[in-house]
Amino acid sequence: MSLRFFSEKDLQTIAAKGIDITEVLRQLEIFRRPVEPIRLIRPARIGDGIVQIALGDRDSFVSLHNHAARKGRMLKFVPASGVASRLFKDWQSCYRRGSFDSAESSVKFLRNIPKFAFYDDLKDAMAQHGQNVESCIHDNRCADILEYVLTRKGLNCASLPKGLLKFHIYPGHNRTAVEEHLVESALYVRDARNVCRTHFTVPEEHESQFRDFLSRVKGDYENLYGVSYEIAVTVQLPSTDTIAMDLNNRPFRDRKGEILFRPGGHGALLQNLNAVDGDIIFLKNIDNIVPDRLKDITVLYKKVLGGYLIRLQDEIFRILNLLSEKGVDDAKLSSIIRFCREGLFVSLPDGFKNFSAPAKKEYIFQKLNRPIRVCGMVKNEGEPGGGPFWVEEKDGTQSLQIVDQNQMDSHSKEQEHIWRSSTHFNPVDLVCGLRNYRGERFDLRLYANRDAVSISIKPYEDGELKALELPGLWNGSMAFWNTVFVEVPLETFNPVKTVEDLLRKSHLPS
Repeated sequence: MSLRFFSEKDLQTIAAKGIDITEVLRQLEIFRRPVEPIRLIRPARIGDGIVQIALGDRDSFVSLHNHAARKGRMLKFVPASGVASRLFKDWQSCYRRGSFDSAESSVKFLRNIPKFAFYDDLKDAMAQHGQNVESCIHDNRCADILEYVLTRKGLNCASLPKGLLKFHIYPGHNRTAVEEHLVESALYVRDARNVCRTHFTVPEEHESQFRDFLSRVKGDYENLYGVSYEIAVTVQLPSTDTIAMDLNNRPFRDRKGEILFRPGGHGALLQNLNAVDGDIIFLKNIDNIVPDRLKDITVLYKKVLGGYLIRLQDEIFRILNLLSEKGVDDAKLSSIIRFCREGLFVSLPDGFKNFSAPAKKEYIFQKLNRPIRVCGMVKNEGEPGGGPFWVEEKDGTQSLQIVDQNQMDSHSKEQEHIWRSSTHFNPVDLVCGLRNYRGERFDLRLYANRDAVSISIKPYEDGELKALELPGLWNGSMAFWNTVFVEVPLETFNPVKTVEDLLRKSHLPS
């Protein structure tokens, strides 16, 4: 597709975003050809792609983690770009309608509203307008309460960043999701100087709000846990936005006649991760946190995952140093191949056994010299989201990937059967090694599958458009990393996808 679709003003808009015109043209071509679905071979399972840690081995992994943490190798990376509007979607519908859809739903709402961590703030907001929340509850005035929860008249929760919504109740001060992540940082990434490095990616329109909030609470948690926080706050770069198309595969134009770019999804955060000056990075979603009474199991398995990565990384670095120094004989090469297959689940191509020894060593060097991630996996309990699978690569080999349902061929009964037979679920619980055996940072962009995009139809103004999402951060953006899946307890996964999830036992006071 040529530049004839763009005016001089369009080209100026593209340049102002920092997007190379060749990237825009590449995106236009993607819309014109079908997105090739991922081909699932089978689910990853215990003993076939998923490692199960023996209880007796946990302490050694925790020790490895603690040693590396003391040396300042750890950093916590939290995608916090989500807005709470999705959490409150059902409540917003009820507010617009003026009531809940049944008397039972109204009773449930009125009974539960005092259980939320933002209830005290709601009481104060209503009192400022001469309203009493207890009276509203008594008189079944659901709409009045919803107005103060959702709109600018009160807490404006529907427009808050998810990270700044109060999740948990404590004596004296209720905590937001962001605060709970600060606590987690103190528990597993602090170094020998008690420094905790933590990185939040936030919505651009709420960046100053995040910075102001963090500056207010940072000192409280430093005093509480005896740490010092090094906090970075970044936004999704405009240069990662993707062009929107109309339903005829032409650049979409709004009512003003201007081309439209949209955020490229969480895969755009690969640029933020790539810019982090870190070594071992813990990656976890903003809404997957628990109160202090349940943090022990979470912290334990964070350290187990960290230690497991370090053990793998130490062996990989040892092998890469041997290969780079030409210090590998046939016996050592056989041992290395066995480690690749059994320790890293590397699938070797057909005919590999017929490669010459130098060709085998070069192939293995290229396979091992790349970023590594250890991904926690929980047993599948029917939560929406992706899972761990063996997938077919273009060269005929297999690889372990985290796959979302929209990446597979939904029309294939065979693929659907494989999808439904998965035993485990991806909770987004990753530990990532971002440096090579020489201590140099990888350029993470080189290990992404740029073709692993998704296209969806979105409403806009009075019509619809086609939206392009970049390869997901833990899907296509990490497709060519070395990947190991490790089973973690279901108790470590406590997401909040709707406001009602905050009423689960894991989020309420004991």
